[in-house]
Amino acid sequence: MIELSLATAVIAGVVLAAIICGAGWALLAGVASQRTAKMIDVDRNTAHCLLESSPALAAIIRADGRVEMPGRMVDWFGLSRMPRFLADLSEPGGGLGEEDAALIAREINATQKSGRAFTRTVRAQGSDRVLMLRGQRAADQVASPGSAVLWVFDATEAQAEITRLGDELHRMARAYDALTALIEAAPMPMWHRDADLKLTLVNTAYVSAVEASDAEAVITRQIELVERTDGGGPLAKAEAARRGGLPVASRVPVTIAGARRMLQVTDVPLGPSGVAGFAVDIEDLEAARAALRRYLDAQRDMLDRLSAGVAQFSADRALVYANQPFRRIFSMKPEWLTDRPAFDRVLERMREAGRLPEVRDFPHWKDDRREWFTVPGGGIEESWLLADGTHLRVVAQPLPDGGLLLIFEDRTEQAQLSSARDTLLRVRTATFDNLFEALGVFAADGRLQMWNRRFRDAWGFEEELLARHPRVDTLVAEIAPRLANPARARLISDLVRSATGERKQRGGRIAFADGRHFEFAAVPLPDGNALFTMLDISDSRRIERALRDRNEALETADGLKTAFMSAMSYELRTPLTSIGGFAEMLEGGYAGKLTKQAEDYVAAILQSVERLGQMIDDVLDLTQGDAGSLQLDRAQIDLAKLMSECGDAHGEEARARRIDLVIEVDASVGKIDGDAKRIGQAVAHLLRHAIATTPPEGRVLLHADGTAEQARIIVSDDGPGMDEAEAARLFDRFARADEARGEDRALGLGLPLARQFVEAHGGRIGIESEPGMGTLLTILLPRA
Repeated sequence: MIELSLATAVIAGVVLAAIICGAGWALLAGVASQRTAKMIDVDRNTAHCLLESSPALAAIIRADGRVEMPGRMVDWFGLSRMPRFLADLSEPGGGLGEEDAALIAREINATQKSGRAFTRTVRAQGSDRVLMLRGQRAADQVASPGSAVLWVFDATEAQAEITRLGDELHRMARAYDALTALIEAAPMPMWHRDADLKLTLVNTAYVSAVEASDAEAVITRQIELVERTDGGGPLAKAEAARRGGLPVASRVPVTIAGARRMLQVTDVPLGPSGVAGFAVDIEDLEAARAALRRYLDAQRDMLDRLSAGVAQFSADRALVYANQPFRRIFSMKPEWLTDRPAFDRVLERMREAGRLPEVRDFPHWKDDRREWFTVPGGGIEESWLLADGTHLRVVAQPLPDGGLLLIFEDRTEQAQLSSARDTLLRVRTATFDNLFEALGVFAADGRLQMWNRRFRDAWGFEEELLARHPRVDTLVAEIAPRLANPARARLISDLVRSATGERKQRGGRIAFADGRHFEFAAVPLPDGNALFTMLDISDSRRIERALRDRNEALETADGLKTAFMSAMSYELRTPLTSIGGFAEMLEGGYAGKLTKQAEDYVAAILQSVERLGQMIDDVLDLTQGDAGSLQLDRAQIDLAKLMSECGDAHGEEARARRIDLVIEVDASVGKIDGDAKRIGQAVAHLLRHAIATTPPEGRVLLHADGTAEQARIIVSDDGPGMDEAEAARLFDRFARADEARGEDRALGLGLPLARQFVEAHGGRIGIESEPGMGTLLTILLPRA
């Protein structure tokens, strides 16, 4: 019993252990299943989410035509309800069109039977949505046999992009065709090299330049346009462009059609596509550049010869050129200008040299001048007045390249001339208007241009009439009634036309009806105009008439005086001769011996007779000179001998007055043709005058010399001299000397007689005298 129980217990333990192990296994299996279920649920949810967010939706079409699709697909097809059968994909106002629906039905039917997949693009009715349908047979584990899976993609954006890309493709194709045509039609050689730098494309210009038959021949033979150069040839340039990733340009000479040309060859890297190139013929450009350089050199040489200063600034406002006058005006050294100073620095240098006008705010003034580079509407002109009085005319001209051209013209002389001209015009106007003469200026067409106040007043014209600048014919019609003889008015217009047209000066006299008389003249002016002058001679006409009457009376009186003086001279000589004869008899003792006092009286009588006789001779000489009957006995005169005789004749008189008489006769005085008596009398009169006016202890000089043309005789003294007024009256007839100089002076006929004798010989007599400095009398006698 115990053994049974023990076996039972063992069995029960084993069973219990098995039960426990089975329960553990079942528990573990349940936990694993639960974990698997959770993973399946997660995968399902993930798949659902992916299906919901997928750009493609799947619908199952069963063999009997039933349709199973998600709700989003219903919206994509634009259906109002969930379709049950394939035919429901088309409904009024939504879904697929009848044609698209029938086509899709046929495609799905074929797929269900043959398993052939298809792809179609449709558009939902009433919508812009584009749907791409892709059908294929459904797997048996997905659906029942004979079913099909319809994948629907929303291809709206993709279709738009496809359309855009198609349009872009067409545009690029057209552009490529246009570019190809442009390259082919380009007048310059163009080419393309592949990655191996071999020619793959050339245009017609390239073929023509290398004188090949066609492009294929050029590519086949790899004919290069450019010969090998120091840079390694065209391939080296293309390799440099490809390696550097930038275009490489070079100038190389080539021979085209037998002519040497200069080309600018440019190689353009195109990445993996190779290298493109083109060549531009710059032979004419190089020639133009050379001509431009020569032109610029000639222009700058010409600018250096100008008097105006010229400075040119580039677009970066640096000084690129300055001619010599500019450097001279602003005191700038050439070595400083070669550093291309900036515009502001040039202005500052001008200011340092004192060659800018004085301004209060120089920085602001400089900023204003900096705007010259960009000023619109052409150049700017200014006038600068420098501290030293220099006037500069400044012209600033912006250049098309952004630079600036400055011209400095020294207008100092022009300003001074303009000021002087303005002053002269004002003076001329004032003078013109205040002249005593009436003046009018007529133009070449006969119009009155200018007139003064007396011209207007003389004719009595209104200012309104003259302001219209009337023609001379209009003025003649106005003035004719004012003349004593109206027909004389035509003479004025004739004279104006003669002065303007024939350039002849003419004049005349005209009488007004009111008794006025005018002397007029028309004078041609250098500018082609005519000056018409009128001088009022009414007073002078009256004075002339009075003077003419008086002159006639004076001439009659002078004739009577001359005749009277001549007669009286002869009449006085007769009793004077008797007085002199009787006095000589008394002196000779014919009336008995005279007492000492009587002898003195007789000597005084004889001296007075001699002086009176001399005066009568002088008067006769004067009257003969006035009457033109003075006789000259001409012969060769030895002036040296004659001067010595004159000096000796007056030596006693000079000694009596204690005067030193000095005689200087130079051999050059020579001889002249004349009357020795009259010349001697003239010198004697000068000596007597000098001795009479010289105080005691004084000195009188008689000097004679000469030249080949004339002889000169000088009589000088160191007497009191005289002023200009006295000297002017010295040769007047019967002019008495100043009483303060003594009673012994001559009556005054000597010097007028001396002048008369000298002038009768064709000579002249002059005087130089100052008070307190003596007197110098000079006789000049011509040789012939």
